[in-house]
Amino acid sequence: MTEIFCASAERCGCTLNIMAVLSVDLACRRWSDLGVVVLSHAPLRLTAPAVTCEILSLDSPGFDAAHDRGPIDPEVLAGRLNHLCAVRDIRILMLDGPQAWKSGANGLKHARVGERQLNTAAKTGLPGMVKPASYRTFAEFCMDVYDALCRRGWRRLETRPQPAAPDPAVASLQRVLVESYPHAAWTSLGLKPLPAKRRARVSDLAEAYGALRAVFPFTTNRPPNHDQLQAIVAGLPGLALEEHNTAGLRIVGNPPRREQGHWREGFIVLPLPPRTASSVRWLQ
Repeated sequence: MTEIFCASAERCGCTLNIMAVLSVDLACRRWSDLGVVVLSHAPLRLTAPAVTCEILSLDSPGFDAAHDRGPIDPEVLAGRLNHLCAVRDIRILMLDGPQAWKSGANGLKHARVGERQLNTAAKTGLPGMVKPASYRTFAEFCMDVYDALCRRGWRRLETRPQPAAPDPAVASLQRVLVESYPHAAWTSLGLKPLPAKRRARVSDLAEAYGALRAVFPFTTNRPPNHDQLQAIVAGLPGLALEEHNTAGLRIVGNPPRREQGHWREGFIVLPLPPRTASSVRWLQ
């Protein structure tokens, strides 16, 4: 049994207690390619938990980017995400993209431990090295976003054995970055992954949307596009993190740490399907 904590230079030993989760399907070329969704719980019910997914546009409060053009500046994106989380009182931010390079001592040649466990299509090696090579621009962009958010007070997710109960006043101040991976999130729920964006048809989106709602009842303020649907499925484990429901998520990889001036490794978090209405604690 583990508790969920934030990784920082000074171990704060603080658990999380927030009301909503922001999930982002990252992109580095065009603002319109970002999938940005706020997931939150409905009041406690006796049936399966209801989830509300608010799909946001770039002109929503906290962004003011309706007329922006790419490429996306990671500092600007981090600033807007940080502002949106502050406005919504969100303390868990899910990001679809690598948070760090691989450790030189993880025993793998080209990948982080979490990437090997999930057999990801792209691998993040030692600093500056990725497979395939075309992935480097996106990987470095993602790490820049993580770093820019950390400069604004966020911390990468970490797990460790349960300590004595932390001070709730301190715990409530923590803001945690969580790496997601939509492709593995689908399979973790027992569902067929959504095809790549360039190959996905409208029928594929409708099928995936319906299948996901059959596992997790949720509502959206409008029909999601490909990026937004990926953000929804990838953001679901954030709801389990929110209430320390370890039965609702799977954590793979090794803890994030600093090594030779770079962040290395880091956890990837996936959703697990609810067992029954009585066995899944979505709200205390």
